[in-house]
Amino acid sequence: MIDESLLNSLSTDEKEIFKKGLKDLINQTYVIEDEYKKLGISYSALQNVIHQIIEVQPNALWVLEENGDIFLQNSEAKTIGNILHLFSTKEGNQEVEFEGRFFLLKSVKKEDKHIITATDITEGKRQERLISMGQVAAHLSHEIRNPIGSVALLASTLLKKVDPSIKPLVLEIKKSIWRVERIIKATLLFTKSLQINPTTFYLDRFITDSQKAIEHYSYSKEISFHFHLPHIEIKGDFELLNLVLQNFIFNAIDAIEEGEKESGTVRVEYQENEMGICLHVKDDGIPIENKNILFEPFKTTKTKGHGLGLALSLQIIQAHCGKIDLLEHEKGFAIRIGQCSD
Repeated sequence: MIDESLLNSLSTDEKEIFKKGLKDLINQTYVIEDEYKKLGISYSALQNVIHQIIEVQPNALWVLEENGDIFLQNSEAKTIGNILHLFSTKEGNQEVEFEGRFFLLKSVKKEDKHIITATDITEGKRQERLISMGQVAAHLSHEIRNPIGSVALLASTLLKKVDPSIKPLVLEIKKSIWRVERIIKATLLFTKSLQINPTTFYLDRFITDSQKAIEHYSYSKEISFHFHLPHIEIKGDFELLNLVLQNFIFNAIDAIEEGEKESGTVRVEYQENEMGICLHVKDDGIPIENKNILFEPFKTTKTKGHGLGLALSLQIIQAHCGKIDLLEHEKGFAIRIGQCSD
């Protein structure tokens, strides 16, 4: 408040000077207030930019106070916030398992703040396990191949010499050996770089080879097989595609075997497709239990099987620029063989 007696003691010129100074002070206050508002807007904009920057980060990110309180975090961090309780060190790197996934936690200290990131490395861990399992499987396959070959030779010799009443038993032995040899072949194909050797052949050539393969496959129920494949030319690696088709036929047989019905039907049909060749393999066996692991290596929901058949089949079909899908309205698969450009 201005002292009134002091103001009255001023001369006219002094009052004018005082009035002008007061006016300038008020104007300067308005300028400062305006600058402060602009500064507040700039600060809010900077905060928004910072939030946007951390939000677009693919990893979970936290900025913590020294006492551990959260100063800043992105939405990815909010979904796995409890993972921080597993972080036992203030700085450095640490791998932790959280809710069935693996994360790499990294922490650095900047002044009075701790910056922590969590990277999902589950897929990398999975690939490491697959590589390790593949190496073990390949080694075992190499070790088993020679003795199995000897047993197969002995079984063929035995079949020629045994009493006719014993031959059915020897034939079952040969079927089992054939199945083991097929597993070894699939394992070795899966664990090495897949190379296709495309040639031109007729689609109905698959029928004869599939029927021969079925004769070697053991099953106990009455199963009828229907092949509807036209005499048309296609281009691809016949041996590998033949392996794919037989894998799906054997899967269909196993599905029927595991069902409650005493008989079943497997159908292999050609479908017109302008993008390439499309084959449907259908069966009336038990439904697929877990569709999410169908093509996962070393995983299977069947009582029989080693978990590589469909994974290898997918590799082969993708190498032919095609894809494999579940049928929507019937139980079975659509196998599309694409037309790769040279």
